[in-house]
Amino acid sequence: MTSNPFGRVLTAMVTPMSPGGDLDLAGVDAVVEHLLGTGHDGIVVNGTTGESPTLSDDESIETVRRVKDRAGDRAPVTAGVGSNDTAHAVEMAGRAAEAGADALLLVSPYYNKPTQPGLVAHCRAVADATDLPVMLYDIPGRTGVPFATETLIALAEHPNIRAVKDAKGDLHASSSVMAATDLLWFSGEDALNLPLLAIGATGVVSVVGHAAGKQYRAIVEAVDRGDLTEARRIHRALIPLVDAVMKPSQGAIMAKAALVELGVIEHATVRLPLVESPAAHLEALRTALATL
Repeated sequence: MTSNPFGRVLTAMVTPMSPGGDLDLAGVDAVVEHLLGTGHDGIVVNGTTGESPTLSDDESIETVRRVKDRAGDRAPVTAGVGSNDTAHAVEMAGRAAEAGADALLLVSPYYNKPTQPGLVAHCRAVADATDLPVMLYDIPGRTGVPFATETLIALAEHPNIRAVKDAKGDLHASSSVMAATDLLWFSGEDALNLPLLAIGATGVVSVVGHAAGKQYRAIVEAVDRGDLTEARRIHRALIPLVDAVMKPSQGAIMAKAALVELGVIEHATVRLPLVESPAAHLEALRTALATL
């Protein structure tokens, strides 16, 4: 079986901020401890939920360094280095490696819509930049560019490209790539965590996991032992929380709000163009958290 350098229950961690919008490094420490204490064995930083579009390069690297310093050898840290400028992504890959990242997360280039051959060349260039394992991030709803099945099969030949975070929502395509490659597969869509695990995914890279890490750990373990009845029970119990975090506005907004409700961080500050949750969204979130 292919070794796994990422972990199995991962959350795409928020980036805590002070009311003025500065990085809250004490909050970063608190979130790391919270995640590691609630069933996680890996952390992703500087993903979409980490508000990577509004972090400066220096802030991104400072966050990687801080999370790795706090996590130590308790869990691997995967750093988002995606960009729609290949040279920039290559630079950030090198800087993340120097800051202590254990692995890299690489989203497909957004807005400029490369062809599939361009996507292959982009990913190979970034994968060549370090010796770290790379997890590709397939989320065409945000990028406009899906990884075609043939593209993922071709990229699986690169020794550093080891995994896919799948937020495409095409279970047949996912099965096809898993059948044709040794790529580790991670659900990147909380509503589909159980279906993807059931067809062979290795684990999850969650947003709802900020509040439900123990439950996702339990689902992974239930699927491992073939207890789909228990996995379905937990999956269905989490529907109100998945809805409350992912449906009203945006995952980063609601995940921060959830961490405030749980007493992990003090402020739910997000950077424009994101804005904090209105009262109605917070009430639905509190009701869903109470079901846990």
